[in-house]
Amino acid sequence: MVLLVVMLCFQSGIAQTVVVPADKKAKASPLLFNDAAVKDGENIYNKNCVSCHGNPTKANYQKSMSPIPGDPAEEKFQKNSDGELFYKIGVGNAVMPMFKNILSEEERWKLVGYIRSFNKSYKQPPLEVVVVNLLSKTVKLAISYNEKSHQIAITAKGKIKNDTVPLKGSEIVLYAKRYFGRLQIETVKQTNQQGTVLFAFPKDLPGDKVGNIELIAKINDELFGEVSVSKTLKIGIPTDKPSLTEKRAIWNVNAKAPIWILLTYTIGVLVVLSFLIYIIFSIIKIKKVSKKNN
Repeated sequence: MVLLVVMLCFQSGIAQTVVVPADKKAKASPLLFNDAAVKDGENIYNKNCVSCHGNPTKANYQKSMSPIPGDPAEEKFQKNSDGELFYKIGVGNAVMPMFKNILSEEERWKLVGYIRSFNKSYKQPPLEVVVVNLLSKTVKLAISYNEKSHQIAITAKGKIKNDTVPLKGSEIVLYAKRYFGRLQIETVKQTNQQGTVLFAFPKDLPGDKVGNIELIAKINDELFGEVSVSKTLKIGIPTDKPSLTEKRAIWNVNAKAPIWILLTYTIGVLVVLSFLIYIIFSIIKIKKVSKKNN
């Protein structure tokens, strides 16, 4: 768990090792860095970055790490353009994952907005106008399974008006839905010239009673943006596990709560009631004795 938290931090070393293309440096945010966006960015930062970078302006980052993460409020962070920060957060470096496969574009821009809130001399550039006509620009992901090779094939095609083209070099990440989240299948991969990418699927992954597993494919494309598609396939090992709500458990309804919890609760209520009754009778007794003495 600690390792996961550490991996979810972006570090200042990327400012020196990641080469940002010129067009990415000049990229401006499509959203305004207002109070609401900055607040959302703060929440994103606290969830993903604070364990390594510490609290901005406090210089309480992890100094034992190599390279040292640094403080986002420092000049070496602030001297980057908005586009550079956005790009570096997205591509990652060293122990830092590619956040474009974890955070949406909007979340990454909000994170940039939060970082900028510590720069008093910062003035946000004019917003980048993003026009997306969903009626004329769409993307479709087709998911299939090859039983012989145990591979998941995902084909991405984009449609602009009446033209359909394969999405080449687009990054796709594949997940299998589990009880408590998503299991990533292999690493992030790029589509080939036909817009297709192959993932080796585990042969021993449990499914439901008949072996169904819900797959979630997420694509990140420069032109079409981020799109997620889910599909259920019968490719897992049939597993007849009881539902989480079938047995008595602390997260279940009252009728199926663990016996020890029911007993503890009942005994606690009886003890409290007994104590209240004792107090009431004691008060009545005191009043009777007081009357006799008077």
